[in-house]
Amino acid sequence: MRRVIILGSTGSIGTQALEVIAANSDRFEVVGLAAGTNSELLESQAHAFGVKKAVLGAEAATELVETTNADVVVNGITGSIGLAPTLAALRTGKTLALANKESLIVGGRLVTELAKPGQIVPVDSEHSALAQCLLAGETAQVRKLILTASGGPFRGWSREQLESVTPEQALKHPTWVMGKVVTTNSATLVNKGLEIIEAHLLFGIPFERIEVTVHPQSVVHSMVEFIDGSVIAQASPPNMKLPIALGMSWPERLANVSPALDWTQSHNWSFEPLDEKVFKAVSLARQVGSAGFTFPAVYNAANEEAVEAFHQGRIGFNQIVDLIERVVDAHTPETELSLAGVLAAEVWARERANAQIATAC
Repeated sequence: MRRVIILGSTGSIGTQALEVIAANSDRFEVVGLAAGTNSELLESQAHAFGVKKAVLGAEAATELVETTNADVVVNGITGSIGLAPTLAALRTGKTLALANKESLIVGGRLVTELAKPGQIVPVDSEHSALAQCLLAGETAQVRKLILTASGGPFRGWSREQLESVTPEQALKHPTWVMGKVVTTNSATLVNKGLEIIEAHLLFGIPFERIEVTVHPQSVVHSMVEFIDGSVIAQASPPNMKLPIALGMSWPERLANVSPALDWTQSHNWSFEPLDEKVFKAVSLARQVGSAGFTFPAVYNAANEEAVEAFHQGRIGFNQIVDLIERVVDAHTPETELSLAGVLAAEVWARERANAQIATAC
């Protein structure tokens, strides 16, 4: 039986993780829960699963990870505040089922150099798919990683059309139900840019060999192209329970986690190139990821401030990525990567972003 800590237990990832555990109570025991502010739901979850350790806040989540005997930590926290719990999980030798991509992206080598081989198991559907596809061959045999993107609610739109996008429109994702920040990031394609950096850090494939293809049906979650020309894809109906379950049970699979595709019915899947001139967050992320150091932290922090300003009606939709680019261009990183340096770069990026937002208003 695996002992599990769930961080962000009241969010989308956390609640679905608990549903998977409830359906497989002979395989898992919940030994710790952490949430942001929803104390009422947290208390209810703790009661339902008999959990004695249930805490609020990122600092308390870090302490929970450090002091609790567990096998797996599911990090479902949103945003870079998940970095400290991620580092704590790795330092204490626990398997990290990582849905909090931001902690890996802003931490970079701080995270990857601390992690033992196989200690980080991705929970993002795209990276879970890549991990599954990579079982088909050796890393040296990989030609490309191919991340799929739904294209968001504005697939095919021009930059001029995007000028008038409202927050309500940006939150109408065609496939997934997610929180405000992640849904907006999917609309701007910032999320896909972050996922490119995440794929590079997780699997060690150079940025020039990581591609994006737009797949509106969100059934093929990602693909790996091998040197012989073979492409291995992972396909399943859009359902986060499958990668969440794999994150907790890896490398084993649980039975009946998600409905399989119904091959008695017809299916039409389409793939098309991403317009990186319109959705320039992706090419910007490649530049940021290649530059390394604290540039990814600045990209992420500036985005979080820009997204909030957009939802407050202070800037327009296109200005989100424009703002990120200006903040990144103004950044001068330290020559050595450290946790203190990452945190300082984030503070600087937020201040710079908010100063520019104030000017734009």
